Amino acid sequence: MLFMILYVVVVKFFNAGKGIPHFGVYLLLGIVIWNFFVEMTTQSLGSIVTRGDLIRKVKIPRWIIIVSVSVSALINLSLNMIIVIVFMAIDKVGFSGSMLWFPIIIIHIYLFSLGVSLFLSAAFVKYRDVSYIWEVIMQALFYLTPILYALNSIKFPPQYIKLLMMSPLAVIIQDARYAIITHETVTIHQLYTTAWHTVIPYLLTLLILVAGILYFKKESKYFAENI
Repeated sequence: MLFMILYVVVVKFFNAGKGIPHFGVYLLLGIVIWNFFVEMTTQSLGSIVTRGDLIRKVKIPRWIIIVSVSVSALINLSLNMIIVIVFMAIDKVGFSGSMLWFPIIIIHIYLFSLGVSLFLSAAFVKYRDVSYIWEVIMQALFYLTPILYALNSIKFPPQYIKLLMMSPLAVIIQDARYAIITHETVTIHQLYTTAWHTVIPYLLTLLILVAGILYFKKESKYFAENI
């Protein structure tokens, strides 16, 4: 239902998908990947606090709670991808060898979401206002990430597009579209000729994951006291 509403608004009113093959599936895939990120981070944010009684009574590794939430989000992602495949068949999207890269892209979005989730869940135990701040950040990220629009169909300044593609979320969504929908998708490898620039989003993912793990490990010692 969300896809159909956005499709009508974006395509029929704003004509944002002009010139992009299979733009309906293109849009749907971006929404599905975005929803996975939103579900995993928002559900993880309050997961430690809501399981406070369990943490006080049973000695378990705290990170298992976050992993359990991530598994639930992965299951929903798998179900949503079935819908994407159905739409691909209806829209007659051709299969190509680049689709073999899609599992690696899913690993990328999982690791990025896990790093953010670990940080948010640990921070929320001490600072309950984190949930409101995260809502605002997600709203900004939604419009700063090429979900509703194609970068090569809207006249953005080249500098803006290059800066936008420094975001791991933007790279993940564009890579996924390139891999399974159309090779006319703009990717970071097309925008930058130097290898250093193209690896920045992947280094950011690694940095966020490591920072999330370290912060979660540091704060987990005091979860039982602060909940």
